[in-house]
Amino acid sequence: MQERVSVVTRKGQITIPAEFRRALGLKEGDKVALSLEEGEVRLSPTDGVVTRTAGIFKTGEPPKTTEELRVLAEEAIAQDVMERSGGK
Repeated sequence: MQERVSVVTRKGQITIPAEFRRALGLKEGDKVALSLEEGEVRLSPTDGVVTRTAGIFKTGEPPKTTEELRVLAEEAIAQDVMERSGGK
């Protein structure tokens, strides 16, 4: 087990050491889950809502990746903006 010391700031924040972030695949903006068990805190990465809910609706099509879903959402938003602004 690796152990590192981090300081709690006035706002209750801590810094996760870079080697731990790399090991967990964490990057800026990622969400993490904290759980408290027997006086110890466990931190684990969480998936975004798209990843967590992927596949819950049956469509008969192969599932899309998170990246494919992101692109489709961006295209739909752009199309909506164009329609609302009167553009084609």
